[in-house]
Amino acid sequence: MNKLHSLPSHTSPFKLRLPVFAAPMFLISGPDLVLAACKAGIVGAFPTPNARPIDMLETWMKQITEGLARARDEQPAATIGPWCANLITHSSNTRLPEDLALIAKYKPPIVVTALGSPKPAIEVVQGYGGLVFADVINIKLAKKAVAAGADGLACVSAGAGGHTGSLSPFAFVSALRDFFDGHLVVGGGISDGWGVAGAIASGADYVYMGTRFIPVTESLAHTDYKQMVVDSTVDDLIVSAGITGTAASWLKPSLRALGIDPDNMPAAPERHYDSNQPTAARKWVDVWAAGQGLGTIRAIEPVAAVVDRLEQEYRMAVTRMAGMPYAGGPPSAAQKSVAHAQPESIT
Repeated sequence: MNKLHSLPSHTSPFKLRLPVFAAPMFLISGPDLVLAACKAGIVGAFPTPNARPIDMLETWMKQITEGLARARDEQPAATIGPWCANLITHSSNTRLPEDLALIAKYKPPIVVTALGSPKPAIEVVQGYGGLVFADVINIKLAKKAVAAGADGLACVSAGAGGHTGSLSPFAFVSALRDFFDGHLVVGGGISDGWGVAGAIASGADYVYMGTRFIPVTESLAHTDYKQMVVDSTVDDLIVSAGITGTAASWLKPSLRALGIDPDNMPAAPERHYDSNQPTAARKWVDVWAAGQGLGTIRAIEPVAAVVDRLEQEYRMAVTRMAGMPYAGGPPSAAQKSVAHAQPESIT
């Protein structure tokens, strides 16, 4: 298929300030982060296994839906993004039916499925008008998700934190656009507005951004974890399946702190993702993940400040691209000024 003919013809069903998801992160994303992200004008997401037991998940969903309703009432002119629930559809997750019952009750506009087929969520979510995106790490899984009826694909690419992929974000998007014109969100080492602009230019609709939101004040991450992300570089990362059984990107300092040698990682254990086990999360609570976007993070700060900076960078990137000679002519003096400015110069 000709890629030019398979670029998406749809428009976003959501009013967003930026085409960004604050990606769902295990043990990090909670209701405060979701609400802050949505109020800042992007998509706020969290994995349902973060809320254990099931009663806590209902509390979180109620907090999110009521908080967003209040925000829209209080600021009717504000751009408030949708919220998103991330479901684990792996066969070992015995709590999936209970999670789906709460999904049906609270109706998140977007549901992202991970570590399994999107089929279990399709009927419930599409039944109330929501969208189902499927996490995928390769073309084979992407085609299966599309065949199952997914509305969109969440492309987990090389450079992503936590459970990661091996394909370049650009190569992944290009390959998917050969056969899929639905919604695409791509993640993998993208942590600034310049990267967001590049991903959108490549054919993606949205960007998954996780690591950038680990050290925000609203995240559930421990303060030491947040500081480690601020202090680390890409040289402090290792990809291994030795922790959860699935390849993931981990912070070497956190492994060493637990007596795990990054140069001699354990063999991959059997994969097990049962949200009904309240102790399941504790085993890895001090094994900290991050993606390759951590090199641009300089401080622990609120979500609102992060999104402000992302918007500044994104606007400068778009202006710079529009002013390139290959985009229709030489840049004007004003465009040259913006193209070489620092984010702080944009108000």
